[in-house]
Amino acid sequence: MPEPILDVRNLKVYFPIRKRLSKPTYVKAVDDVSLTLNEAETVAVVGESGSGKTTFGKCCLRLVEPHSGQILYRGKDITKLNSKELLWYRREAQIVYQDPFSSLNPFFTIRRTIEEPLIVHGVHSGPERNKMVEAALEDVKLTPIESFAEKYPHMLSGGQRQRVAIARAMILSPKFVVADEPVSMLDASVRVEILYLLRQLQEEHRISFLYITHDIATVKYFSERLAIMYAGKLVELGPIRDVISEPLHPYTQSLIEAIPDPDPQNRFSLRRVPGGEPPDPTDPPEGCRFNPRCHVARPECRSQEPQLQEVKPGRFVACPP
Repeated sequence: MPEPILDVRNLKVYFPIRKRLSKPTYVKAVDDVSLTLNEAETVAVVGESGSGKTTFGKCCLRLVEPHSGQILYRGKDITKLNSKELLWYRREAQIVYQDPFSSLNPFFTIRRTIEEPLIVHGVHSGPERNKMVEAALEDVKLTPIESFAEKYPHMLSGGQRQRVAIARAMILSPKFVVADEPVSMLDASVRVEILYLLRQLQEEHRISFLYITHDIATVKYFSERLAIMYAGKLVELGPIRDVISEPLHPYTQSLIEAIPDPDPQNRFSLRRVPGGEPPDPTDPPEGCRFNPRCHVARPECRSQEPQLQEVKPGRFVACPP
């Protein structure tokens, strides 16, 4: 079996909070998460706001420092590399941010925005860079090129700005990209177009994607496996079709039933996630973190925190049926 392009082992990301006259406490944003990503594969990480999915993605890129655990890229441990040692990784791994309005420099033209990574990494000379920028604009379907290259971000629509952000991420020919809710701020009419564009770029360049989203309704357009995250921990992982058609964890079941599909021929019901708010990340409850909201909780759930385990080939769940 080929080696995964990304192998995350027991990753923890804790943020310290200092309080007066007391020891510092920690927000456990990511708590003992392990995940692999294969070449040219998309794994969708889904969860509510505050579940730790964005922090997990940024930590995989070393934009957030891990508290403990390991991050292996192509078999190389990058967990403790310094900025200079990570320069090669910065070319191989990129991110597409959620907000296409704030992720672009308003003072740069579209050409200058897309060219910026080439300048930072000293790739080629001016004329060659122009050819690469024009090829990137063609890849994201911003044509005719002369109509977009010299414009500024405020002159484009939200979908066009996100295409620029994608072109900027792709200009260095990365092999691993974190797509952090890339369609959540776009009109419904262009969301599927952007996801299909990412899928096309993946097939052409064999890119591995970590697709972070809170919307299960979009993952079927752009993922092979689905990882469900709750309060900093993975609670279910498996092939997209299996998890959606037969969710095993109570939280996954509630998410799928609570979120309608945009396809009117394939609507989910609208039963909401059962009572209460997610636990305080600075003081998670003992035992299962989903216990206070779970409709099938058992007495032992109050004292035992379930661990992710394989219940079927390729299917992992923290609450075996």
